[in-house]
Amino acid sequence: MSIQNLNTFDPFADASKGADDDVQDGLVHIRIQQRNGRKTLTTVQGLSSDYDLKKIVRACKKEFACNGTVIEHPEYGEVLQLQGDQRENICQWLTKAGLAKPDQLKVHGF
Repeated sequence: MSIQNLNTFDPFADASKGADDDVQDGLVHIRIQQRNGRKTLTTVQGLSSDYDLKKIVRACKKEFACNGTVIEHPEYGEVLQLQGDQRENICQWLTKAGLAKPDQLKVHGF
């Protein structure tokens, strides 16, 4: 007689890596963070590690006329940071460049 409840099963094992592009849940999360006053940061998390994120930031900085960088987040991995509210711009740019499909983008914020 075996007890089935004692078997180890991780319900989130398949969610840790998506089917395409090694994205964690298959989504690219675009968030906005309030700094001080009217200053904001736009963060992009979930892009595939196959892409050179520094080249993406360089292209975004030139396209949107803002500053940006790639930071290493302990939980999310490498995250793009852009100055200002660039949520709509980055969504349009990612789909135009073919880095993400419109149904993969998840925009957070106020």
